[in-house]
Amino acid sequence: MLIHPECGSDRGRFGLRGTRIDVLSQVLSAVRFEAAFYFKVNASAPWVTTNPSMDEIGSIVMPHVQHVIPFHVMIDGDAWAWSAAGDTEPQTLRSGEIMILPQGAEHFIASDQKPNMIPKVDVEPYRDAAKRVTPYNHVQIGGDGTPATFVCGYFGCDARPFNPLLSALPGMMIVRPTDSTWALMQNLIVSALDEDERPEAGSQTVLAKLSELMFVQTLRHYIETLSEDSVGWISGLRDERVGAVLRLIHTRPAEPWTLDKLAKEAGMSRSALADRFAAYTGEPPSRYLTRWRMQLASSLLSNSSVSIAEAAETVGYSSEAAFKRAFKKHVGETPGRARRASPPAIGQA
Repeated sequence: MLIHPECGSDRGRFGLRGTRIDVLSQVLSAVRFEAAFYFKVNASAPWVTTNPSMDEIGSIVMPHVQHVIPFHVMIDGDAWAWSAAGDTEPQTLRSGEIMILPQGAEHFIASDQKPNMIPKVDVEPYRDAAKRVTPYNHVQIGGDGTPATFVCGYFGCDARPFNPLLSALPGMMIVRPTDSTWALMQNLIVSALDEDERPEAGSQTVLAKLSELMFVQTLRHYIETLSEDSVGWISGLRDERVGAVLRLIHTRPAEPWTLDKLAKEAGMSRSALADRFAAYTGEPPSRYLTRWRMQLASSLLSNSSVSIAEAAETVGYSSEAAFKRAFKKHVGETPGRARRASPPAIGQA
């Protein structure tokens, strides 16, 4: 999917803009979103890179997360990019642009639209990179033709038990900064490069936070450019009534919400809300609420200082036994087992 920021420039006038950002922030926090940079590539034409699917290297580049999303930032020069999934034609990737592959598919970046040869997948460079502690791993490829420079990195997040964002995103996204609103994105890229050229204490943390900000900016522009008749979870954020209900669920998950209460808040009948909500999210409000509570609980349980009873109360269960039953039903394992299998919460020793 190609994203032009100037398209759909009136998006902020529809729905509740604050709702979209608030809910997005809640989701990114609850699914424990984080990021890491790995490679800075200096290439000279002709060149081509085969980037393995995250099924192959996700556990290498970010071993403690459930789902890995690769991204590329074109610093200088032009390239062609396409996914092995075959869902898009090769697209141009120009200086300053960002490509993200939310589903983690194998993909290619090359100096030519139709390179003579596609190299086979090689996971060893990723194993080597994972062992190093420097912010960037430098790579030089290609011949002696036109130069290009790009950065490759990875986002990580929870995919289970419930991440509504992942399934709502396309297989490949390219963000094209074409107006003044992208000044922040440009500044983020420059700041990231500064960390490479003048590494100081905490450089890896700075780079991770910068890449997280780039991802959020990309999502914002993706939301703004969706067509009026689009459906799905992200489009639901833009719908005035469905967006309002999503905000209530995400910002006040412990409330004893019923379909009646949510419908009253949205100014709709029960049946109208149920139909409209399901049309956007694919499920009724009650099931969505329960699954979101289980995601929050899973995140809480990754912190060893939070008891199962405390997690249950935080997400709206007065009965620990009822919480355990709901958790087992929707997550597939008991809260205790999920806690033992969960990686430590970010920032937790």
